[in-house]
Amino acid sequence: MPGIHEPLTEQLLEGAFPAADPYPLFARLRAEAPMAWCADPGFWAVSRMADVLAVATDTTTYCSSRGILLMEIGTTYDTPPTMMHTDPPEHTAYRALVSPPLRKRVVEQMDASVRARGTALVDALPLDEPVDVVEALAVPFPIQVIADLLGLSDADVPRLYEWSEAVIPGATDLSPERAGELALEMTLYLIDEAGKRRESRGDDLISTVALAELDGRRLDDNEVAMFLIQLLVAGNETTRNLVSGGLIAFAQQPEQWQRLRDDAALIPSAVEELLRWTSPVSSFMRTATIDTTLGGVDVSAGDHLLLLYGSADRDEDTFGPTANRLDVGRTPNHHVAFGFGAHFCLGAALARLEAQVLLGLLRDRVGSFELAGDVVPSPSTVIAGVKRAPMVLRAA
Repeated sequence: MPGIHEPLTEQLLEGAFPAADPYPLFARLRAEAPMAWCADPGFWAVSRMADVLAVATDTTTYCSSRGILLMEIGTTYDTPPTMMHTDPPEHTAYRALVSPPLRKRVVEQMDASVRARGTALVDALPLDEPVDVVEALAVPFPIQVIADLLGLSDADVPRLYEWSEAVIPGATDLSPERAGELALEMTLYLIDEAGKRRESRGDDLISTVALAELDGRRLDDNEVAMFLIQLLVAGNETTRNLVSGGLIAFAQQPEQWQRLRDDAALIPSAVEELLRWTSPVSSFMRTATIDTTLGGVDVSAGDHLLLLYGSADRDEDTFGPTANRLDVGRTPNHHVAFGFGAHFCLGAALARLEAQVLLGLLRDRVGSFELAGDVVPSPSTVIAGVKRAPMVLRAA
């Protein structure tokens, strides 16, 4: 097959992925092989923004129902494990059920509760001494917010994190058996909570899903689990990685934090730039449904395509000569950190609100961020996560 580039594409596989800094690899792919084939397990690596957008906006030619992760190649499902594994029109109908509580104008009404969560955590951060900002801030903040949205208690927060990590490929060193046990435990718990809401409705997302109707019928347990697992996991992972990666970026490029401290009006654009810079979801897969051409390369029906969002968000053709620099004032900023097209992230408005609130709170309290030890990245090929980031936060 033409376009075979295993020395590059094999580095995208679990165990070989340069999680600490994948951007030199992405740059080589864009420059040398923007459509690069990996024979085992068999996929095209799509690294340029134009090609990523072409796939993301054509759900007829490129489907999600045959898997969105490399580990799913060759796997079939009786029912879709998440809404991300569906295609229009089914995806459109599902999305319409849960999108109203997550729309921007509704999410904006959560400002006070999000701010209260953020304030408690930021105020508790020690100043002028080492602290792991992942453990102290990036992990608890979005999980507490999503727990509030789902209608779960603070007592659930530790296991929500454990469950969430268990279902992200490569995020933990758990055995497959243990990860499977935790995934089942999460599924049964969420289905049980949905059953309780059918008996006594609350003002929360679990109630929304539990009582939703599709074509005149209630959702079955598989559909309930599909929705709630995605809301729980995606609802905290993206923001967690944005926060941890963003604070590391400010420690490494302190002049950008100073710009933000000097001008609070930059907070919205800073959030967009941190989303671009961190690209919290590194990649998702699609499958070609017909023979087609992408990026000047022939793609056969059944071929899998790995959309490298982290690479697209550093594409010089889109972001110009400063693509590889952090710029909190960057506008326009057409990143794909939330995906694009039909599968654009449902929780984008919430993630933006959380990030804007948190940057505002940190801006008032922290003069600078200094790394105080080694940053430990998540080895996952799917998320741009951070396991540990010790820092010293200097008082403003």
